[in-house]
Amino acid sequence: MTLSTTPTGHDYAAALADVRARVHVAEAAAGRAGSGVQVLVATKAWDAAAAARAVAGGARLVGESKMQELADKGEALREAGAVVHVIGQLQRNKAAIAVEYAACVQTVDSLRLAERLSRLCLEAGRDLQVMIQVNVSGEESKAGVAPAEALDLAAAVQALPALEVVGFMTIGLNSPVEDEVRAGYRTLREIRDTALISSERGAIDLSTAWHLSMGMSNDLEWAIAEGATMVRVGTAVMGSRPSA
Repeated sequence: MTLSTTPTGHDYAAALADVRARVHVAEAAAGRAGSGVQVLVATKAWDAAAAARAVAGGARLVGESKMQELADKGEALREAGAVVHVIGQLQRNKAAIAVEYAACVQTVDSLRLAERLSRLCLEAGRDLQVMIQVNVSGEESKAGVAPAEALDLAAAVQALPALEVVGFMTIGLNSPVEDEVRAGYRTLREIRDTALISSERGAIDLSTAWHLSMGMSNDLEWAIAEGATMVRVGTAVMGSRPSA
């Protein structure tokens, strides 16, 4: 796929400010004013120049979905000062790219993938933050471990060297019905809360797994109402997504 760049004059800083204003309003509406929900800007399908301009506009936290794109843009993102998260499904044979350029892989959904990341990190002499991706909607089109398996996987991943589980991630139900979408986000929050409570009681060691990465441009308010600590936005900052 040919990557696209944004037109001259696109104001990333203004677009990001609009998103952050939405976040602040949503935090206040949910009784979470000042909770510091982070905005991650998804730069999939945009070229290195567009991604770097977004970072220059204030989008320090960026998300990449395809590892070939990350390989092509990684150095430019690094030079721009971006903190890169992998937010797309990661195949084990592409894990080395993630280890090379990413600060966090949000899409760990199997122990085999985690073991591969752990080995690569040990070889590279670095640590890596990860999140456990959970399929809260049950949709076959979405990746992620089943909710009932999330805690066991998280505990197993946390036990691996060089990896630190910092939270849980999901892609919301594809539905315009608020209650249905929020129910899935609530499930993720309950998984996270159980992990933290179990850690306090000494049952497992997941005290660092407090992040909830959920919500996108079209439903970030619903996600924040259910406890999101990070929302992932693309079009709201980058502009209309180029066609594949």
